[in-house]
Amino acid sequence: MPVRPELIYPGDDAIAAAMSRTLSALSAVFQVLGDGEHTLTLVAERTDNAFVTGRTDLSIGMEPLRLAVLDEEEFCAFRMLLVFALEASTMRSAVLIATTAADPNPRACGWVVRDGWLHPMDTDDVQAAVIPCPDVTAVEREVYPAPVLLQLPDSDLENPHA
Repeated sequence: MPVRPELIYPGDDAIAAAMSRTLSALSAVFQVLGDGEHTLTLVAERTDNAFVTGRTDLSIGMEPLRLAVLDEEEFCAFRMLLVFALEASTMRSAVLIATTAADPNPRACGWVVRDGWLHPMDTDDVQAAVIPCPDVTAVEREVYPAPVLLQLPDSDLENPHA
């Protein structure tokens, strides 16, 4: 039976930088999603070939500004998974799919983690990611192009008032 490669854990500085990028990335995602009820799903492949997933349901309001998460523990786990995906030393690949409640069908877009940031996915790839499995009852999602998320340089994230 093959042995999984060991994970090499990143240093504290790398994790701190990834945490800053995660907060910026989530803020950017929240802004582009806007008002509504949203589900964020993150699927990542670790360097030891294991797949890990995170999911969080949230409600965003822009006026007045508010963010409500359905389950705080679920949100914290999702956020930490995104930290490690953006840091990248323990993750081979990761994809974030955002689904927004809408009539008549929910809408979905997605980003792939590359070079420590979230980059828009091709809509064909998003469509393939959200197609329900055969014999599973699920609502089909309308796929749309994900907006580009503005990324600040790490130095600006670490010293925003410098």
